[in-house]
Formats: sequence, C-alpha cells, structure tokens
Amino acid sequence: MRRIWRNNGLSITVFGLFIIFLVGQSLTGWLVENHERYQHHSPPIELLAYLASGSFLEVTAENWESEFLQMFIYVVFTAFLFQRGSSESKSPDEPEEVDRDPGQSRSKSDVPWPVRRGGLAMKVYENSLSLAFLLLFIISFVMHAYGGTAQFNEENLLHGERTLTVGEYVMSSRFWYESFQNWQSEFLAIGSMVVLSIFLRQRGSPESKPVDAPNHKTGGG
Repeated sequence: MRRIWRNNGLSITVFGLFIIFLVGQSLTGWLVENHERYQHHSPPIELLAYLASGSFLEVTAENWESEFLQMFIYVVFTAFLFQRGSSESKSPDEPEEVDRDPGQSRSKSDVPWPVRRGGLAMKVYENSLSLAFLLLFIISFVMHAYGGTAQFNEENLLHGERTLTVGEYVMSSRFWYESFQNWQSEFLAIGSMVVLSIFLRQRGSPESKPVDAPNHKTGGG
C-alpha cells in the first residue's frame, strides 16, 4: 500500500478531491433545485432524479467542456509556440527530447507497441494526448448541449413558453454564453501560469523552474 501511494499519490489525491467536490456539487445542487421548485410551487425532486436531470448534466458538462478544451489547446499550442523564460514552454533556441523522431527508436525492445509498429499506429500514438482531450471535449460539449436543452425546456414549460430542439438550443445565445463564460476563465488561468512561472517559483514543483534559475531560463531542468 505504501508503494502504491508513493508511486500514485498525485493521481489518487487529485481524483479523490474530484469525487469529494462532485458529491458536494450534487448535494448542494439538489438542495438549490428543490428550493427553486418550492418557489414555483412544484413538487420536490429525489436526489437520483436530480442526478439524471438536465440541470445537473448541463452545469457539470459545461465545466468539464471548458477544462478539456483548455487542455487540448494547451497541449497542441505548446508543441510549436514558445514563451521565453516560462517553465510551461520548451526552449525556443534548441530542440528538446519531446521533439525527437520516435521512428529512430523502433528497434528498441521497451518502446510502446505503436512505435514498434510504425505507420498509422505511431502517427495516432504520437498525437494521442491531444486527441484524447479533444474527444473528451466533444463528449462534454454534446452532454452540455443535451443537458442545457433539457433544463431550458423545463424552465420554459414552467412559464408556459415553447420548447427548443437541441439544434435550436446550440444556436442560442444562452448556450454560447454558458460556454464562453467558462472558456475565457480557463485561458486566463493558463495564461497566468505561463507568465507567472517566468518570475515566480515553487520549490519542489515540476511546474516551476528551480528557485535559483534565472528568469530567462526556460523549463524546469
């Protein structure tokens, strides 16, 4: 157990916090939903029904969508864009290990199988991180669209107004307002990380340069 924690402590802690906060969101969101139903003289909803509702799906997917979009764009952009002095950037002056041609290592016994196979398998594998985040973004985007439509239509029915299809909702200003308000905050956060890591340090963190490194030095090594 100690070895498992030593080797996987970061992922265990992060996903543990994710579960804790998701449970917190679920319970508090359920209470808010029932309070709003009370104000509209509607019957309360059970917790499991709330978790399957458009209200819960929309607000959850809306946040996931922005996170995965941020990570997809960040992974892709850092492959060819630079910020001198930032620990989040490669050096603009010299090639790094992540730039080497994987095809030159195909004969090694311990390389991942897509590298040994080459061709399309290696091409997909060498872009698999960005593709995974892109897929997660698309899934979250679709969840947001369907959840948002369900929530919007439920609100409209309470007020005697017409409902929308998923396509109509995606074309509405409300859908894009929900998306843009999260997207802008994600890029503000990552932009701040890129710039602040030029001048500020956190000893022991791989996201920081060494404390005694000059500001113009790129990377943490």
